[in-house]
Amino acid sequence: MTLTKPDLQDYLQLFSQYGGDLGELYRAPDDERYALLFEQVMRLLVRPSLFNLRLPDTFRTAARRYQDGHQSTVASLRQPANRHFLLCELHDWIMLKGGLSARRDAAQSDAS
Repeated sequence: MTLTKPDLQDYLQLFSQYGGDLGELYRAPDDERYALLFEQVMRLLVRPSLFNLRLPDTFRTAARRYQDGHQSTVASLRQPANRHFLLCELHDWIMLKGGLSARRDAAQSDAS
C-alpha cells in the first residue's frame, strides 16, 4: 500500500474538471450536476495517504461514515445543498493549503 496517493494534484485535477473555482459551489442550484464529483471526492477521502492525513478529520470522518452507510450521514448527504457545502469547504481548504500555489506555479510554467 502506498501513502502517496491521493495527493494535492489528484484533488486539483478532479476539481478542475468542473471548471476551476468551486469556492462558490454552495450557492449552486440544488441539482445533481456535482453528484459525480461528490462521489469521486468521497472515494479519494477514504484512501489512506499522507495528504489525506493532513486534511481536517471532519472531511475524512464524513467520507468514512458515508462509505460505511451510516444512516444519518447518508441521509444528510443525499441533499445536494449539503454535498455542495462539503465540496466547497474541501475545495477552499485545499486551495489554501497548497492549491493556489500549485496553480500559480503551473501558470508560470505555461507562460515560460
